[in-house]
Amino acid sequence: MEQENLAKLLAAFKFAADKHRDQRRKGAHQPPYINHLIEVTEQLVRVGKIEDINILLAAVLHDTVEDTKTTKEEIAEKFGERVSEIVMEVTDDKNLPKAERKEKQVEHAPHLSPEAKQVKLSDKTSNIREIAVDPPADWSKQRKLEYLAWGERVVNAGLRGVNADLEKLFDETVAESRRKIEAEN
Repeated sequence: MEQENLAKLLAAFKFAADKHRDQRRKGAHQPPYINHLIEVTEQLVRVGKIEDINILLAAVLHDTVEDTKTTKEEIAEKFGERVSEIVMEVTDDKNLPKAERKEKQVEHAPHLSPEAKQVKLSDKTSNIREIAVDPPADWSKQRKLEYLAWGERVVNAGLRGVNADLEKLFDETVAESRRKIEAEN
């Protein structure tokens, strides 16, 4: 990666770390939220072989508008219009009820840009892995399995066909997570 893009990526991580500084993941161990953003981005590079800086920046920033007081204009100003567009494609409308937001993800998946599909695919993989490894303490086995099934619905509805390596990782993660959850007492 050239120096200029590396600097942009590090600036995005710094920005996201600041924006998410008081947030933790929902798992029982409550890891810092930034760990999720690092994992999503790292998967895109290592597994997906992504070099497009706009995709990588959007991966780092994919939850900032949804989960913090960041605006799409702020993302565009700091990281470019295309990065802002990708982030907005994967941003849920928090004004909608949770069940409706989840259904909208399934409906919108086929209409995402190839860039947004790859970010979303890596995000789903990370979230499903976390449900099996460090789920929220109050989640039942049934709820975990339902989350996996919903994640598969989103991916199968329209995220396939953009990156075979990321799809393979997703499928392997779902299979491994399902085995682990089904083995629970």
